[in-house]
Amino acid sequence: MDTTTLPESSPLLQNSRYRRIITFFGALIMHVIWWDLLISSIPILGYSARRSRSARHRRWAARFRLLAVEMGGVMIKLGQFLSSRVDVLPKEITDELKGLQDEVPAVPWPEIERIFHEDLGDPAQYFAHIETEPVAAASLGQAHRAWLLPENEEDNYGDPVVVKVQRPNIEEMVSTDLAALGLVARVLMRYPPIRRRANAPVLLDEFADTLWEELDYESEAGNAERFAHIHADNEQIVIPAVYRDILTRRVLVLENVETLKMADVAALINHGIDSKEVADVLLDAYFKQVFEEGFFHADPHPGNLFVRPEESWEGEPGTRPFKIIFVDFGMVGEVPSLMGDNLRKVMIGIMQRDSRQLVETYQDL
Repeated sequence: MDTTTLPESSPLLQNSRYRRIITFFGALIMHVIWWDLLISSIPILGYSARRSRSARHRRWAARFRLLAVEMGGVMIKLGQFLSSRVDVLPKEITDELKGLQDEVPAVPWPEIERIFHEDLGDPAQYFAHIETEPVAAASLGQAHRAWLLPENEEDNYGDPVVVKVQRPNIEEMVSTDLAALGLVARVLMRYPPIRRRANAPVLLDEFADTLWEELDYESEAGNAERFAHIHADNEQIVIPAVYRDILTRRVLVLENVETLKMADVAALINHGIDSKEVADVLLDAYFKQVFEEGFFHADPHPGNLFVRPEESWEGEPGTRPFKIIFVDFGMVGEVPSLMGDNLRKVMIGIMQRDSRQLVETYQDL
């Protein structure tokens, strides 16, 4: 049966997702057993197997990328998570997965509107206009530009906002995918090279906890407000305002702060902004989050960091004032106070070239 025509909540479709994940990773595990455990141990063939290992890793990573883009949901998130684990995976795999974009085909507007209706009622109660084409479609949800109802009757539109709405039945999909990956993680622990370098079930638990936090938009709203408080005294850092009267676990409305992407260095230069100064301001912001507050934005990819040039400016190139804007607060990290104290000692030890303090601090950490 063609499962592509089934609703995402269908048990048959969820079983199909489970089987596809198990089948893919099962084939990958058998490949590793055959080539890296059996063939590699044969004197003549082993040399060929070792020479081809890098290319084979890259091919399997590319296959995983295709699967992730097709299935969306957890698989794309998993690819992004694995791409950062250079301590566990070979470089050719992490390099291939770094190109995996957190984007999937958009959910049709009627399905997104249904989620909004279920949680908050008719969108016309809140918005003068919503763009039905999303500005961003991600693995767990998507974002639409919108304008609130105007405060004055003579105005057509109110404040510009971004409406984030989760994909329909995403929680069922996440549960299914995590269950399949849990089985894969337990099997991986039977492979000594993996077992020596990482505890796969524990890594999966860490990944799952972060994923469930991202699915709670009420928690994300609280994170955004906490970051706004942290940077309240810094005019160069902007955190979008949260509209709490239009908020549920599945719907989040934020101030629209779209502007230049931080990763677009050419655009920054064209607007008279010094990219090195941008880096300095961003670093200072993270130092404050990590070392002073113990609470930091943990998803700083190019789509979540913007730079807003000041409108009125007359000066030399590279001197234009700007503000850095953080968005997407579903993924955050917390640093225990003891660890934060020791991290500060590490920084001081490095700057002062105090090897004894570094050794003592590493022991404490």
